[in-house]
Amino acid sequence: MAARSGEKEPPDPVRQNQLLCERVRKELQCQRLHTQYDVNPLHRVHTITKKPMSWHDNIEEPADDKFLNLIHHAALEPTKKYAEPQTESQEIGWNTTPLIHVDRTDRRLYFPRQRTEITK
Repeated sequence: MAARSGEKEPPDPVRQNQLLCERVRKELQCQRLHTQYDVNPLHRVHTITKKPMSWHDNIEEPADDKFLNLIHHAALEPTKKYAEPQTESQEIGWNTTPLIHVDRTDRRLYFPRQRTEITK
């Protein structure tokens, strides 16, 4: 009778347990437990200065060498991080060494700024 009048019957405890077990099984399939956290080496890290008068910030702690190396590596420019350019934009300015050595005594290839009567 309850189905005809538009009301749903309350599920019995066995059906509720089945629904709960199915939901838990689906949630466990999609969950992964992450226990190891690292800094993203592709983004720069912005540090926040400490408060000078707080006692808990002034406690000396041993430095973690692996973490410091990771931070310093993340702050390097791309030419020092990678052997080859990673994007098309990096290919444009990747090789910055000049093709020929600049000889400052040779006037054919070296044009320094000169002072004239007008620029003085």
